[in-house]
Amino acid sequence: MSRPLGPIGVFDSGVGGISTLAALTRELPGENFLYYGDTRNAPYGTKTTGEVLACVRRVVDRLMAEDIKALVIACNTATGAAAAALRRELTLPVIGMEPALKPAEEAWQGGHILVMATPLTLRQEKFLDLMDRFGAHAVPLPCPGLMELVEKEDDAGARAYLSEIFSAWDLDRVDAVVLGCTHYVFLKPMIRRMLPARILLTDGNAGTARQLRRVLRERNLLLPDSGQGTLRMETSGDAEALLPVMRRLYQRAQLIET
Repeated sequence: MSRPLGPIGVFDSGVGGISTLAALTRELPGENFLYYGDTRNAPYGTKTTGEVLACVRRVVDRLMAEDIKALVIACNTATGAAAAALRRELTLPVIGMEPALKPAEEAWQGGHILVMATPLTLRQEKFLDLMDRFGAHAVPLPCPGLMELVEKEDDAGARAYLSEIFSAWDLDRVDAVVLGCTHYVFLKPMIRRMLPARILLTDGNAGTARQLRRVLRERNLLLPDSGQGTLRMETSGDAEALLPVMRRLYQRAQLIET
């Protein structure tokens, strides 16, 4: 008799990947998920690549102890730092993230494409390669500190931060804004209200969910959508304080348009 398949492991430096998790559970309602937020070591985006890789290895060791059948790196920064190494080392599928720059470039009408991301994401080779392919009209926009505002659920602080960021640009000359950090997706409704309606707003969550489905199907690991999937959350931080926040943000993420 074959051994039952374990859950799909999903992780981020904190709560941002919960926005990705919501997209995954919508796309794959019959799957079982284990989400791990490495809040004790957040943020990743201002660390060195080596520091991020060390954090990721600790998280992956924890998830592998749960016999996960696939791994989703729900963090653009961690994907750039660790995805290639993990794919060499692990036999299970490893799905990463990247800023949704291609659809933004396809919507170009002669203006700027602003790519909001952490400072480390914007310095990584993976992002620079993406820029070479699809970034002819893209402008990297580092957003240090914005992730932390999402972690704190500080909507007022995030609104003030975004107002300052966008005030530096003539929005009539902006065609698209790319949310290059999973944390920023929680601010998507707020950002949508702050921008002219014609500006395209993109993120990589839905594409990542579709990619996970394709890979699971190819590996014969896909469970039927008709099943009742489960979800468990863990954190490296104070579980008593953080798990209620994580559950609340998951419910919030379910309401965000993809």
